[in-house]
Amino acid sequence: MRCRDVDALWDDVRQGAPSIHEAVAIHLHACPPCQELYEQYEGVAYCLSCLPAPEPSCDLAKRVVAHIAQLTHNVRSAAVTLTAVQTPIGRLYVGFKQSRIAFVGIDRGEPVAAVLEQARRRLRRPVEQGDPPPWVKSLIAEFFQTWHVDEHLVDISDLTPFEQATLKKTAQIPPGEVRSYAWVAREIGHPKAARAVGQVMARNPLPLLFPCHRVVDSSGALHDYGYGLEMKARLLRMEGYHAR
Repeated sequence: MRCRDVDALWDDVRQGAPSIHEAVAIHLHACPPCQELYEQYEGVAYCLSCLPAPEPSCDLAKRVVAHIAQLTHNVRSAAVTLTAVQTPIGRLYVGFKQSRIAFVGIDRGEPVAAVLEQARRRLRRPVEQGDPPPWVKSLIAEFFQTWHVDEHLVDISDLTPFEQATLKKTAQIPPGEVRSYAWVAREIGHPKAARAVGQVMARNPLPLLFPCHRVVDSSGALHDYGYGLEMKARLLRMEGYHAR
């Protein structure tokens, strides 16, 4: 069986045809590239399974087009206010709406306008610049003492169910410890979605508060981090992590 044959049979495999499933399983066992594709397919399938079923009488095509138009034009009601806060690792950009944190970015020296645009793209909401209220300063200061934040004080409601489940699981990793992408995937009930978990980590709108820096590859190597491996290692050291 060739790789392109496996790709063509994917729907039949998911529908559970025993003979086809066995043939594909044999191929996957001996073909790492197809194993990676399998993880991606499973991650996408899981995300799709989280979507609500459309009403039988609705015009699904029109609803999809309307939803895409809404995301494209940032048609959201509540704006996010972006502010800057000084911390032990330098300046953080913190975005909040009402009484909850919705965005965190570590200052890399880019213009504030670029950070505003980054937050707009990730949250798909209007983002405006403002001053930090006392509660934001207090929350961030407390985080760097406890390395934990109350889940009710952060807002990830704009993310998909898969993204939310992934980030919430990272918050359960104790400070000073690490877990693998595969561990996170297993813990959220989809063991083949390690690659999809990695994609969620790369797009995490609340790094630190949802600690993707505590997620490493299966060998224990720090792997990748949006703010650089040096920052990832620094955060882990501050938490008390000691690499084995």
